[in-house]
Amino acid sequence: MAVSLKTPLTELLGCRYPIIQTAMGWVADPTLVAATGNAGGFGFLAGATIEPAQMEAAILQTRRLTDQPFGVNFHMYQANAAEIVELVLRHQVKAVSYSRSPGKQMIARLKDAGVVCMPTVGALKHAQKAVEMGADAVTVQGGEGGGHTGSVPTALLLSQVVEALDVPVVAAGGFKDGHGLVSALAYGAAGIAMGTRFLMSAESPVPAATLARYLAVKDPAAVIVSRAIDGMPQRMIRNELLDELEASAGFKRWLLAFRSGLAYRRLSGASLSQLLGSALSMRRSGELTAAQSLMAANAPMVIQKAMVEGLPAEGVLPAGQIAASIDSLPSCAELIEQIVEQAETRLGELCRRISQEGERHETV
Repeated sequence: MAVSLKTPLTELLGCRYPIIQTAMGWVADPTLVAATGNAGGFGFLAGATIEPAQMEAAILQTRRLTDQPFGVNFHMYQANAAEIVELVLRHQVKAVSYSRSPGKQMIARLKDAGVVCMPTVGALKHAQKAVEMGADAVTVQGGEGGGHTGSVPTALLLSQVVEALDVPVVAAGGFKDGHGLVSALAYGAAGIAMGTRFLMSAESPVPAATLARYLAVKDPAAVIVSRAIDGMPQRMIRNELLDELEASAGFKRWLLAFRSGLAYRRLSGASLSQLLGSALSMRRSGELTAAQSLMAANAPMVIQKAMVEGLPAEGVLPAGQIAASIDSLPSCAELIEQIVEQAETRLGELCRRISQEGERHETV
């Protein structure tokens, strides 16, 4: 029995399969994004930890590597958010993803230019607000997901959001294969988004020493949620740095935040006043407390230690709990082919089972 993986998400983004590669900082580079697109998925470039000139170079490099559509990630409080948006518009990037809504005016400008707006949320109320502000689709990440995360399991959050919204919903947090894709579709999602699974792939730029730490994880309990890095709940693999920070006094965390802020300023090209203004905006909006806003530079800079410098003991290892069940590094083409074949097989089996049950009841 023929089955199809075309969904409202594939129509919206112009990709073959409803499989999204998320915009992981320091990981989602042109090579990974292009490989995802060439394999039929849809990838997002990481734009929250990069200066505009480098972001433009990344967009152009991705275009050289693929003729498939792709997206760019940013968040409204980064000092150069307006410049990133201008690059998206100038280069006619297909979509943007963001974790905090960039305001109705900016969203309207993006939508007027035909850019798909697809935020990531971790709560029903945030999903509803995002759609009110103009989101074309939403990605909902359950507590199993890596990096900054909430506490509601994916299955519960997904069913809540699907019932409440009229836009395509993408499921994230705990996905790695075709079985997961079928389960998300059964809940009413239009596709899945994966970070950890793409981080653990052949095209991932993550150094071998860091990837070895991910492959070594066999127990989901080793992928914990901690507030030690930037004051917000973040799921990551337990390591030496995390143990040290959780055992240390507040002064050490503040010292790390100060050093991270200076490093982030050099990296992003933002002025000190821009960084302070960004922190103040986060504080005033109620998104973060004063302490969290001051620590906000910690996450991107200590992630860089592991993801760029290859020092997994000195950096953060963001990961979803699914990392404990991943033991290979396939290419994006192999990964997506496996997911699609597995999903189509399982969907075909389900369709045949339902058809056979129907025939049996008719003959009784």
